[in-house]
Amino acid sequence: MWAQLGSSWNTISVVVVSTVSVYLALILFSRIAGLRSFAEMTNFDLAATVIFGSMAATTAVSTSTSLVQGVVALAVLFVVQALIAYLRRRKRVERAMDSRPLLLMDGPEVLTENLARARMTDDDLRSKLRLAGVARVEQVAAVVLETTGMVSVIAVDGQGRSLDPALLQSVNGADRLRAASAEGNSSGS
Repeated sequence: MWAQLGSSWNTISVVVVSTVSVYLALILFSRIAGLRSFAEMTNFDLAATVIFGSMAATTAVSTSTSLVQGVVALAVLFVVQALIAYLRRRKRVERAMDSRPLLLMDGPEVLTENLARARMTDDDLRSKLRLAGVARVEQVAAVVLETTGMVSVIAVDGQGRSLDPALLQSVNGADRLRAASAEGNSSGS
């Protein structure tokens, strides 16, 4: 019967063993590499994850790729990913690898130019505000599109304190927010 479907028992058993082995290797390597392996993804994380999936699938079902070759390829990819994660600690490498976070709202004001750069619509932004529990736009101190594609909504401080500029240090467009905060702080002195 299996021969009529295009597979032999031998091929099926190789696929079963390869699939289980690749799965266990992925778990082992991700435990060694740490949580960063499959965390919220930056550009390089997404690329690595797509390659992990492709390698795992190829190793599991391809008769032309041996189990040893697939596991070695996965191990090499985890090493490369760990090396890049280590090198990203240097600002120059991080800037080359990742997009900078982007300021989408300065208080209640939507920065339409930045929204367009992010390829987001007003409806997308409103959805993110609702998900963050915002009931009124006056509650918003800032909204940032992060390098992972997530949107951070920072609420206005209930005690009237201005937004800490350190939170927006690497955010593209935050200079305008910081300038307004500095003016507000100097006029309140």
